[in-house]
Amino acid sequence: MSEPSLPWPRQLGRLSLIALSVATLAGGFAYAAGWLDAQRLSPQRFVDSFEASSGVHPGYRRAHARGLCISGYFESRGAAAALSTAAVFAAGRVPVSGRLSIGGGNPHAADTSVPVRSMALLLQQEDGQQWRMAMNTPPVLAVGTLEEFFQQVQAMRPDPATGKPDPQRLQAFFAAHPQSAAFRQWAQQHQPSSSFASTTFNSINAFYLVDAAGRQQAVRWSMLPELAPQPLGSAPVAADALQVELRERLASGPVRWTLRLTLAEAADAVDDATRQWPASRRQIDAGQLVIEQAVEQLDGACHATNFDPLILPSGIRPSADPILLARSAAYAESFKRRTREGTPVANSGVQP
Repeated sequence: MSEPSLPWPRQLGRLSLIALSVATLAGGFAYAAGWLDAQRLSPQRFVDSFEASSGVHPGYRRAHARGLCISGYFESRGAAAALSTAAVFAAGRVPVSGRLSIGGGNPHAADTSVPVRSMALLLQQEDGQQWRMAMNTPPVLAVGTLEEFFQQVQAMRPDPATGKPDPQRLQAFFAAHPQSAAFRQWAQQHQPSSSFASTTFNSINAFYLVDAAGRQQAVRWSMLPELAPQPLGSAPVAADALQVELRERLASGPVRWTLRLTLAEAADAVDDATRQWPASRRQIDAGQLVIEQAVEQLDGACHATNFDPLILPSGIRPSADPILLARSAAYAESFKRRTREGTPVANSGVQP
């Protein structure tokens, strides 16, 4: 892929909105894991800084705060069973609960206010083991180390005079980090769809599938929608448009995604989420995610679930990606704080 030019000033606002949604999360992983300066990047300081930018919303998630609960099942085709001993890949069905959400820390923001979306799932195996995953719309990250994520968060901090990131500082950051090329190209081309049901979600980080002989195969995965995406467009829509659309769609029947595994080869970067793997890599359609119901997040099982992506069944292992390994601590810190605050008060409306 050719190196995309730095975005023009008129494009920086959109790029910063996407990048900040992702970088704040990843930067938060670094804070919560304590892998940077312990004096400056403690879990408490991270949560405080996130609340300073998004407001205090007791009882809600600190990131991807606005969403709704979903439930259904995953039906495996058995196509990946030779690569992993995880029961979820054996032919058959397992129940699924999960959550669809938008980026950002404001649970009352409009559904279309942020272009980054997330799908979090809990697949429940019959043997009691669980596979929890947290996916996002970007296929890659802008930077791949915790130190660089901290630099990105700093570059995107709002200018007190405008309330927005400084374009020159942002442009200088991307110029100094050419590894962000793939992310910037995706962000400039990405067109949010008009429905959660037609959105593609990506693992971003890599994992290993482990077979019965102990052999490991590095993979990334995507949830590919059965529904063809339609661009959101620029016409005004209701603040709860995505949630209403999904509920209305589900009233007519379930919505489906295909779980597609992409298999790495020896030359592929497994521990660096900034680097895409070639499109020629082998892919396996492991099964179909079928969502049958969606409910308001405070009424569903997802509100009390910590979608820690390191909760994995036997047969799936994490890669050594530093961002992936730090996520668990961040999720735990956020979960501890919001559960301590108690059940949040639902808001009768959302902000435009």
